Amino acid sequence: MTDPSKILVVDDTAQNRRLMEAVLTPLGHTVSGAESGAEALEMIAADPPDLVLLDVVMPEMDGYAVCRALRGNPDTQMLPIIMLTSSGDQDKVGAIEAGADDFIARPFDQNELIARVRSLLRIKHYHDTIQAQTVELAELNRTLESRVQAQVEELEHLSRLRRFLSQQIADLIVSANDDSVLDSHRREITVVFCDLRGFTAFSETAEPEEVMSVLGEFHAELGKLIFEFGGTLERFAGDALMMFFNDPFPTPDAPLKAVRMAVAMQERVAGLQAGWRRRGHDLALGIGIALGFATLGRIGFEGRFDYGAVGSVVNLAARLCGEALGGQILLAERAYAAVEGIVAAEPFGPLTLKGFHRPVQAYLVTDTEIPDTTSVPVADIATETN
Repeated sequence: MTDPSKILVVDDTAQNRRLMEAVLTPLGHTVSGAESGAEALEMIAADPPDLVLLDVVMPEMDGYAVCRALRGNPDTQMLPIIMLTSSGDQDKVGAIEAGADDFIARPFDQNELIARVRSLLRIKHYHDTIQAQTVELAELNRTLESRVQAQVEELEHLSRLRRFLSQQIADLIVSANDDSVLDSHRREITVVFCDLRGFTAFSETAEPEEVMSVLGEFHAELGKLIFEFGGTLERFAGDALMMFFNDPFPTPDAPLKAVRMAVAMQERVAGLQAGWRRRGHDLALGIGIALGFATLGRIGFEGRFDYGAVGSVVNLAARLCGEALGGQILLAERAYAAVEGIVAAEPFGPLTLKGFHRPVQAYLVTDTEIPDTTSVPVADIATETN
């Protein structure tokens, strides 16, 4: 034990107190003195030392009485005590019976004294460490149930959010402990609809297990891309997926990011098609993208909430998806205007779409080499909204 410690020397002879101070102070210890047993008990109660050097023979209250008083107090019963006397073995037996930890006869050997002091201080350090750990463990046990419950609730909250939000956005909401962004609000979003061409015929002739296998591959691969590009998954129903960008947090270059994701989806499905064809399935992906304002927020009922968007922009993206052939990506006019000059596309239409009174001009994406001009990662979006 090399850390400085507080040592109290209790002796009615001033010369003896000064001698102990001269021996122990150079070691870095803080040494104080008491000239009587009563004074020692008062000093210990006011500022407990790390070790007591206690003379046996003192007037009024001898060292044995002081030692028994300290051992009888729960606050000081483990305080290291070394008793010193000029008498013989009888004093040694009395010191041990009184509760002393060690005994040194005068005249003492300086090296022996230092060694015994260090040994007892080391033991006290270990004891203090164990006591602190015991208190900490008791506090941990006391709060364990509430902390576990809080963690369970957080996991349940995160699980619910991940049903309709990308993982990074769900994590942001949980870490901020604020889901007010899920309240109903109006915002301009970029909506992406996609589904498989040929799926209806396939599902009518294939075994249900095979249909589920194809859907599992399809959802797994496209789901990775939705999370990678920071899109919010609104729903998936069979082979159809709907997602949007720029909500619940602002997304820089949302239309461009949506087109880049759509291109990546076509490439990913092209990779799946080889395996599907070997199993006799002729499937391809059609995608529609639209830009416009929608009302968004939590929809559903207690026990089953989703996060959805309502507005004509949603219907437009769905209708464009329905018009797209396998491998095609169709953009609504506003969506194309937002990426013009970056994304190569050609006019497609005008199209007569269900639910729209006038023909709709669309654009077919013709180039899959689209540069990434997005400058702000999705993980940093929350900072911009604070």
